[in-house]
Amino acid sequence: MEPIQRKSLAQEVADAIKEKIQKGLFPVDAKLPTEPELMKSFSVGRSTIREATRYLAQSGFVQVKQGIGSFVISTSGNHGLDDKIEKAGFAAIFEVRQLIEMQIIEKAVNNRTQRHLAAMRKHLKERAIFATAGDLAACIKADIAFHTTVAESCGNSILTELYKTLSTHVSRSFSESYTDTQPFIYSQKEHEMLLKHIEGGNKTKALDSAKKIIGHL
Repeated sequence: MEPIQRKSLAQEVADAIKEKIQKGLFPVDAKLPTEPELMKSFSVGRSTIREATRYLAQSGFVQVKQGIGSFVISTSGNHGLDDKIEKAGFAAIFEVRQLIEMQIIEKAVNNRTQRHLAAMRKHLKERAIFATAGDLAACIKADIAFHTTVAESCGNSILTELYKTLSTHVSRSFSESYTDTQPFIYSQKEHEMLLKHIEGGNKTKALDSAKKIIGHL
């Protein structure tokens, strides 16, 4: 007999908030109550609320905007999409990710902030360090973090969430497909050029760099 999996308190809170979202009590585009309000409503601590919010964000129900709050972006989450992606082959996943990424880069050139650029630099530096050291898992994580930050900088929350969902599967495929960090070493220079062109606001050159990166992969 399979052991019964008990839900954590944070999962129970996340499910309760999800139910309110699905019933329309927290409609799409609405901001969730503040952490203190949710703590009082569910009689739990701050860490539980933060973990519950993280579950909701990962499930595609809310988007967390640092310093602003959490906003409802879907009444159904991304489970249906996850199932379809899970059944698709890597080639199909990668093709969709490429198409989305080109749109993201176009928008990122105009909408990125200094905070986004600083995060991109940090992840790209880590990518280079881990690639040189031959640490594949850490290198993949830094690569995904870099591209995810580019997605977050585009200013379109739906594109960002779609990209994050696809990237989870791409990360797994990278782990299964690559045996070393050589592909990441080869494409490091183009990633640096991509960042340079995003920072410089040059859409044409940024898209050219993105195409070269895709060619490396």
